[in-house]
Amino acid sequence: MKTSQIIGLALLTLIVVLGLGWIAEGNDFFLYKVFAPKYEAVRRQTFEQTKSYNQGMVQQLQKMQLEYISHTGDTNVQSAMASVILQQAADYPEASMPDSLRTFIRQLKLNAGLIQ
Repeated sequence: MKTSQIIGLALLTLIVVLGLGWIAEGNDFFLYKVFAPKYEAVRRQTFEQTKSYNQGMVQQLQKMQLEYISHTGDTNVQSAMASVILQQAADYPEASMPDSLRTFIRQLKLNAGLIQ
């Protein structure tokens, strides 16, 4: 074999190897793009079903409820707190809340005109 043929063959081999690597990387990116949102949705759903998440959310909302009640008479503070409490409770199912907390959230929604 001539030196130019050896160099050409080496260059062709390098191009083929780089091309295969590029295809594999592109395929990996495509697969990640398709499946990553689904994996993340399952992870989020699993997290939201954990005992620690549910207890933590209820405890946080109850703490905010006590702070809201402790500021009775200060309508500016209460309205600001009501907004934060409603925003925090928006994505949490009311069926998972204790009765007293559920009643409190419904009362805040009534006061805010969110439900009738």
